[in-house]
Amino acid sequence: MDNYQQIIEQLKNGEIESIKIPKEEFLQFRTLLVSDEKFKHFRGEAQQGGDVIFTFLKEPRS
Repeated sequence: MDNYQQIIEQLKNGEIESIKIPKEEFLQFRTLLVSDEKFKHFRGEAQQGGDVIFTFLKEPRS
C-alpha cells in the first residue's frame, strides 16, 4: 500500500505520466486514490481485460 501512495505522489508531481493498475489491485489502489485531496484530477481509463490506466490532469474533472 505504501507503494501505491508513492505512485499517486509521482503522478501528482509529474514524475511519471501514467500508471497501469491490474484489475486484481484496482480496489486497493482506488481506496487510496479517493482519499487524496486532488482526487478529481485523476482520470482512469479502463482497458479491455479489466486493467485501468490512471493519469493526472492539471484541471479537475467535473
